[in-house]
Amino acid sequence: MNSALGKVVTAVMIDENEDDYFVQPDRNGQTYRLPKEESPQTLHIGGQVRGFVYENENHQLQMTCKYIPTVQVDHYDYGKVVSVRRDLGVFVDIGLPNKDIAVSLDDLPSLKHLWPQPGDRLLISLQVDDKDRIWGKLADEQIYQAISVAPNKRLLNRDVTATVYRLKMSGTFVITNGYHLGYIHPSERDQEPRLGEQVKARVIGLSSHGGLNLSLKPRAYQAINEDAQMLLAMLKHNPNRRLPYTDKTDPTVIREVFGISKGQFKRAVGHLLKANLVKEDAGQLILLEKNNDAAND
Repeated sequence: MNSALGKVVTAVMIDENEDDYFVQPDRNGQTYRLPKEESPQTLHIGGQVRGFVYENENHQLQMTCKYIPTVQVDHYDYGKVVSVRRDLGVFVDIGLPNKDIAVSLDDLPSLKHLWPQPGDRLLISLQVDDKDRIWGKLADEQIYQAISVAPNKRLLNRDVTATVYRLKMSGTFVITNGYHLGYIHPSERDQEPRLGEQVKARVIGLSSHGGLNLSLKPRAYQAINEDAQMLLAMLKHNPNRRLPYTDKTDPTVIREVFGISKGQFKRAVGHLLKANLVKEDAGQLILLEKNNDAAND
């Protein structure tokens, strides 16, 4: 097994041609091609150079001093998914010009529609098997716990961007761009996100385990239709947070004031009532006090 693969090592130059130096790490005697354009200096026989070694897409052993990936053996970082092979897994770009790293299907969800897609990102390190093949190794729960930070109450009701890192029957586990761990219950999503997918979520609580409880569903006032949004905006800008119109108001008045039909108005009011944003009382439509802050977001 080539123990140098996937790491930054020091090597000695032993030969060259017009385009490449040929170098050997002192630890195993393997010879690597180092493109001269990627060498930090002109090398002579016996000269030392330090770089990252790997097997490129043409199955050649290569060193690079120019494109040092942050993803290495025992070093985790994010890589972007660039392609998918259903019979093998997904390929991740870690910054090498002529090599993408495969994450095996054995490490991916059993349901292929939950596999990462191009543009998604995975937190991985490199792993070399007994045939000297380099694979991407997904970070486990311990890694995520180690890099995470504790949230505080100021995050409540905030919008966050998060990356899905674990899928379970009980829900979706994510880490936010601020390195807070989060959990999305199945009831707080319309469909299950993919592994590696970046999602926009809303903080709905703090868990007892030191993470965030998140929702992928919109706030009630964001889920209503345009007519309801118009009514909500008018309520918001009225100093007393109420309008003297209900579903009992004359259709002609509704058309003159709002520019919509009585049926449209009733549907809009119904959406607001269902979302628990307003109430009707004494011939008036009233914005509920607890929703004043939401309406101002």
